[in-house]
Amino acid sequence: MKTTLLAASIMTALSATASDIETIEVTADYRVQNIQTIPASVSVLTEQEIDERQARHIEDVLNMAANINVNSGASRSRFVQIRGIGERSQFSEPLNPSVALLIDGVNFSGMGGAGTLFDVQQVEILRGPQSTSIGAAALAGAINITSTEATADQQSLFTATLAQRNTLNLGLAHGGEISERLFYRFAIQQNTSDGFVDNIYLDREDTNNIDELTARLKLRYLVSDDVTIDLALHRLDIDNGFDAFSLDNDGKTRSDEPGYDRQETTALTIKLDWQHRWGNVQSVLTHSDSDIDYSYDEDWTYVGFHPWEYSSFDAYFRERQTTTIDVRALSTLNQPGRWVIGFYASNSDEELLRQYTYADADFSSEYRPENVAVYAEYARDLSDKMTLTGALRWDRFDIDYSDNSGFAEANEDTMVGGKLVLNYTIDDAMLYAGIFRGYKAGGFNPDENVGAEKRLFAPEYTWNYEMGVKGSFARDNGYYRAALFTMKRNDTQVSDYDVQRRDDGTVEFFDVIANADNGENTGVELEVGLQATENLFWRASMGLLNATYSGYKNARGETVPSRQQAQAPEMTFHFALRYALNDQWNWYVDLDAKSDYYFSDGHDEQSRGFGLVNTSVEWQGEQVSVRVYANNLTDKEYYTRGFGGFSNDPREFYATPKPYYQLGNGRQVGVTLDYRF
Repeated sequence: MKTTLLAASIMTALSATASDIETIEVTADYRVQNIQTIPASVSVLTEQEIDERQARHIEDVLNMAANINVNSGASRSRFVQIRGIGERSQFSEPLNPSVALLIDGVNFSGMGGAGTLFDVQQVEILRGPQSTSIGAAALAGAINITSTEATADQQSLFTATLAQRNTLNLGLAHGGEISERLFYRFAIQQNTSDGFVDNIYLDREDTNNIDELTARLKLRYLVSDDVTIDLALHRLDIDNGFDAFSLDNDGKTRSDEPGYDRQETTALTIKLDWQHRWGNVQSVLTHSDSDIDYSYDEDWTYVGFHPWEYSSFDAYFRERQTTTIDVRALSTLNQPGRWVIGFYASNSDEELLRQYTYADADFSSEYRPENVAVYAEYARDLSDKMTLTGALRWDRFDIDYSDNSGFAEANEDTMVGGKLVLNYTIDDAMLYAGIFRGYKAGGFNPDENVGAEKRLFAPEYTWNYEMGVKGSFARDNGYYRAALFTMKRNDTQVSDYDVQRRDDGTVEFFDVIANADNGENTGVELEVGLQATENLFWRASMGLLNATYSGYKNARGETVPSRQQAQAPEMTFHFALRYALNDQWNWYVDLDAKSDYYFSDGHDEQSRGFGLVNTSVEWQGEQVSVRVYANNLTDKEYYTRGFGGFSNDPREFYATPKPYYQLGNGRQVGVTLDYRF
């Protein structure tokens, strides 16, 4: 059935215009490469596509890519799964991410709320293990966000958006030349919205609000003809609300203590590129300092709601500092053999303070992961059409953890990853086949409720076997990209949760990470695009996925012989159409769809399949454009997070387990004015 569905969709499936094929470049690997020549499954969402969707955050665009899923449990859908692998929440340390998030070189893995999109040049999505170039955080893949560079020739932008639910977005980006060798770019945006939740107890419509400030300054200094220094300074000030779950799953909450989802981050990147006749030396130094606060009203109600109700509030306060350095040497490209050698080191310090109603005292912990790696890559042209590439990365992890409950643990892991890829060019196509090995470190469950036998979990290793083809058709007016993969996961790290009843009959649940024996993720990814006429362009993407694990005993002691992995829909689909009505008017429409999937490995509740339609009409003048847009045009109800296996309803005396859902945004209509100068 899946093969038939794929074959039927190949001729109706699509991600940029034909002219874009030659200009879309991927920057996340060691070298900048054209997307059509990278021997791996990669998608790039361009600035134009981000604008057409009126996207403010990565949650607004990731569903455009095949075999990508996102889920919430916070103010944003900030937890990402690639090919069914990725995190779904974070309540305690240590957490080892499976999907890396890089923003201008800064590693924001595990902090997806930072993925705002103002003045962003493109979003790159790399599927499959990226361990050789990025490291253990990219077991499943990586998302790389690149903002507009500081160059001599720039276009400035002022943007303003008004939309339903008291949505207001204001942004300004400007840059240029300070001297003939020094260039700058700064951008600042304030994005606010009441959100789509109504708190009927407090009579408020803004308890799940969005309030995000993004500021960025970039400098480029041409020290000499051979040396370039790039500097990027980021500031994020996010003060979002979190009040999403209701007893009746209707988007109407009764919380008397709405939660929050806050982040204040200052981050710095310094890049140096030194050109030599044999190649060049690159170094990247980053430092980030973040305060991350997350809380929620655990009972979802108010005192006096019901004689059986309880009242509880849970809050997590994190202070995280991370410093990284990456130094590499690269040979020139104009030779049959091309090499890369490099050294990477990172150091983090994360302090957590948890304040919980049912705890006897505040909980505090300190988590200090350190990482050192060396890596190398060698590519050899076997002929004028065939290239063989091999790469290895050796990673050493040291993790120290301690908390005020008396639990302390140190963990050391040494892991090796790599890849071996053969690609062959024929006519207008490039074929490739490769083996990739990814990994992520083991760890421990610090929650004192976790039994001794569940405290530790082992490292996970993944072998990815992939083959694909990329090329053009219709006289270079169209393009296609297709990949077939099988990922074999050993000691699969499964995210579960356990439910415990308190003496008063109410329930408490907590995260548990454990290992299943094996996991297998097999699927197909396809992207096609065509400039069908001078005025009409369409694109589509489709992902098919079968992801299972076996040999797992869950947190409640139940043996699970085999089942579908959570957050792994068997089908994802995106279709978009852009039509130029005349020289000034453009119409855009797209569809995101996915099949049903499990929310968690710890219960059987599922998200039902859904499709979301977005559309916009744009008028373009010489410097001014106006876009009227409607996201979720049909006002489709869908879910971004779900729980099951317990009752949080005092009207039912907490006795009847039922599912609880976090609803996605409803229909929103708005208008955006852009002034480019």
